Amino acid sequence: MKTALRNNGLSLLFGLIFLLALLGQGLTGHALFNEEQLAAGLEEISLGQYLTSSNFAVDVSENWQSEYLQFLLYITATIWLVQKGSPESKKLDKTGLESDQEQIVGEHSNAKSPIWAQVRGWRLTVFSNSLGATMGLIFVLCWLVQSITGNSAYNEEQLKNFQQPVSWAEYVVSPEFWNRTLQNWQSEFLAVGSMVVLSIYLRQRGSPESKPVGSAHDDTGATG
Repeated sequence: MKTALRNNGLSLLFGLIFLLALLGQGLTGHALFNEEQLAAGLEEISLGQYLTSSNFAVDVSENWQSEYLQFLLYITATIWLVQKGSPESKKLDKTGLESDQEQIVGEHSNAKSPIWAQVRGWRLTVFSNSLGATMGLIFVLCWLVQSITGNSAYNEEQLKNFQQPVSWAEYVVSPEFWNRTLQNWQSEFLAVGSMVVLSIYLRQRGSPESKPVGSAHDDTGATG
């Protein structure tokens, strides 16, 4: 048990704090929603009703889609782009898809290599791009959920204010939708850019996201 906890400590920690944060968002969002209901002279709703409402779903999905967009862009951009001095970058001479030998695929694979990395053809192509493709798929699905639930939540507000509801197509080109979307995107892009640049000059001893404390500022690549 101790070995399993140690070997999976990072994923377990983030899984736990994710669930706690999601629970906190649900509880505080429910309280806020009911405050707004009472202020508008409407009835309160139960926690279960709130957690299955479009209001909660859009708040969750709009954050999820921005996170997965961040990772999708970072995973794909770092194939070709580098940043001198950053451990978040590949070595300056390693841009591109790299050789089969460097990627340990095909005849260069070993006994511990995943099966699809040991073969040629479509399976190797799919496996070689599976991380980016999965991040992209999750982003698209979360964006779609955000747009549908956001449209529903927006129309609820429209009806409360005795205004005409809008279609999904009208909503996804509206200022409401893109304001909610872009305020999440800009924060994600800022965070990633800050990590790339700050890790050139700053250190965190023992972290794989940092260079060794004594490394030169222009030492580039994952050297932690």
